[in-house]
Amino acid sequence: MGEARPVSPARWSAWQPLATTAPIAPAVLAETLDGGQAFRWHHEPDGGWIGTFGGNLVRLRPDPAGALHWSAPRPAAAAGGALAAYLDGNGDLAALTDVLPWRSDAHLARCLDEFRGLRILRQPFGETLLCFLCSATKQIVQIKQMVALLAERHGYPLGPVEGVPAARSHRLPTWEQLAEIPEARLRECLLGFRARFIHQTARFLAAHHGWLDETAAQPYAAAKARLCSLPGVGEKVADCVLLFGAGRLEAFPVDTWVLKAMAARYGLEGWKPAQVAHFGRTHFGPLAGLAQQYLFAWERKHRAE
Repeated sequence: MGEARPVSPARWSAWQPLATTAPIAPAVLAETLDGGQAFRWHHEPDGGWIGTFGGNLVRLRPDPAGALHWSAPRPAAAAGGALAAYLDGNGDLAALTDVLPWRSDAHLARCLDEFRGLRILRQPFGETLLCFLCSATKQIVQIKQMVALLAERHGYPLGPVEGVPAARSHRLPTWEQLAEIPEARLRECLLGFRARFIHQTARFLAAHHGWLDETAAQPYAAAKARLCSLPGVGEKVADCVLLFGAGRLEAFPVDTWVLKAMAARYGLEGWKPAQVAHFGRTHFGPLAGLAQQYLFAWERKHRAE
């Protein structure tokens, strides 16, 4: 038999407008895609972004008016709908932000004004759990590195795609795939102690088919309790998974930035994370997680200045 011919890289589709619920400035798009919600987006020299979620590989860029345009490897028919759901799957952004208590909360009002168009991504639930299990005690750049290695070494290839390195054209491994990978090999992806938690969680999920879908469908408190029963999942990780992977906008993840914000802006100095989370859900209401992202973005920007 002759040698197999190399597969020609897929070419990108033409740029197409993406129907979204609100325009978004380049800096706010960067905060949305690369500010700690997701870890598989990369900035391109032309000012656009390339990213992977689920089985989708897409490019995205804003025009001067804040409208978004997208491109995907051909055939690209389903990618536009998937991307719109990814960006706007939680509903009309203007209507959601109007529900927040910005009329009586001056700091929240200035956060909304400065990051107008910031939204909560609606990511695949299982992928969100995997990414945030990688996040413990790590910064965004390190989490992105771990996630990229998991995808490149153990995920299904979506390519080859014209102009895209192999590391960026693989989807993340499923939990079933991860269950077959020895912990030692997971550690080779720079996971450190997180490899044990991912290995144990993968074995559990492989043995309990449908558990993640059942969890995503539960009310917030029940879903959070189920997630916290997994190895390595605490309240902050569970809230991140529910907020960014299940659209539970009442979730209020509390990390170092949020603790600083709530201490400095709301007088909660010395409060523990669970107390701050309870305050957040009470003060900001059923969309507390959306408020949290605006507070988080404002604090990161202005503390770094």
